[in-house]
Amino acid sequence: MTFAHTIGQTRYTFPDLRALLAKATPMRSGDALAGLAATSAEERVAAQCALADLPLSHFLAEHVIPYEADEVTRLIVDTHDQVAFAPLRSLTVGEFRNWLLSDDATPERIAAIFAGITPEMAAAVSKLMRVQDLIAAAVKIRVVTRFRTTVGLAGRLSARLQPNHPTDAPEGIAAAILDGLLLGSGDAVIGINPAADDVTSTARLLRMIDGLRRRFEIPVQSCVLAHITTLMAALEAGAPVDLVFQSIAGTEAANRSFGVTLALLDEAHQAARALKRGGVCADGSTGDNVMYFETGQGSALSANAHHGVDQQTLEARAYAVARRYRPMLVNTVVGFIGPEYLYDGKQILRAGLEDHFCGKLLGLPMGCDVCYTNHAEADQDDMDSLLTLLGVAGVNYIMGVPGADDVMLNYQSTSFHDALYIRRVLGLRPAPEFDAWLEGERFQQLRLEVGNPEGLPERLLSV
Repeated sequence: MTFAHTIGQTRYTFPDLRALLAKATPMRSGDALAGLAATSAEERVAAQCALADLPLSHFLAEHVIPYEADEVTRLIVDTHDQVAFAPLRSLTVGEFRNWLLSDDATPERIAAIFAGITPEMAAAVSKLMRVQDLIAAAVKIRVVTRFRTTVGLAGRLSARLQPNHPTDAPEGIAAAILDGLLLGSGDAVIGINPAADDVTSTARLLRMIDGLRRRFEIPVQSCVLAHITTLMAALEAGAPVDLVFQSIAGTEAANRSFGVTLALLDEAHQAARALKRGGVCADGSTGDNVMYFETGQGSALSANAHHGVDQQTLEARAYAVARRYRPMLVNTVVGFIGPEYLYDGKQILRAGLEDHFCGKLLGLPMGCDVCYTNHAEADQDDMDSLLTLLGVAGVNYIMGVPGADDVMLNYQSTSFHDALYIRRVLGLRPAPEFDAWLEGERFQQLRLEVGNPEGLPERLLSV
């Protein structure tokens, strides 16, 4: 189906839904690199006008990647909930935007339509939104998950404690964990990106965190962000696996480049749930959300697996993969892939808010790694702006990296102090279980241990 819109004396045409979505996307370097971006601001506005008039029901008739060619498309189509979609059936994309921003779109009503929204619908409506629209709609949506802590409650902001080390040295990792705990980070997860992706190293790191957790009775969950096959092997070997991690993307081919399929994710999800390691949370329920996914705009393009679809639409399709597993955490690593995909601070900021909004609109517990690589046209002021806007938008969690400088992955993120800043200025607290621990005796015991530095690493690593 061809789409068209006239501006002045110029009529712009778009041959299919893929082209329409790509041309309507706010400018970003990745789409330009792929030859998909609008060639002018006027063409972009024409595409956005045509998109605004498109019925939402059209997305159920035309797929950006054919059903028979891609298992992510099949997942989207086969799990679409027609009952949840019914209230939206008569709306265009523009009318859907207006509804989301209206008083009629209460948190309860938005939650009721999660399963009726396809990723392409979410991406489309986000392309019509200004920054303030992305924030105003997202702040209405709360997606709460539980393992040993409860993440996503109103008035709360959690932080992933990210104690990476370039050689996986236990002493260095332990020092970063203590630093983060003392500064109130870790209630989302203590998550290590390992330098070595092998079963022995993964199991050793998991046991180290678990021993520290049990000794000081810390209500946290841990994760070593190794490949899912490594984690499954560690799990089978008896390692204390809490959350199972995997990077995912929005096409079958891109996921295969990560070494994963839906069948493999299904297997890992079942294995992790069978362990029943979740704790009793503040509301009395037992936590059973066991998956942790990371995504990022540009991943499919970088794998030459984008099928001519713009990177933001593909990012939303990755969220369809994630929501299949009711994950504990989903994290868009927004500026990590580099300036080839998001060129500068302005593009990174917009992408972070789009990802957060689209993920929440699809019913996911969204966090964001507010980050950039050192060769991007961005700096920490840009990250402060995005961090603040995400805090206002109700993001579930952010990263806590010592000094905001990841010495293993070599990129810039947010620090333990940044988490303190955004909690303070917005009046937010950590997850309730972790918040209570910070006020209790075990936290004071940890502080005393740290206050006696003699033999500190050995004492903590021997638990």
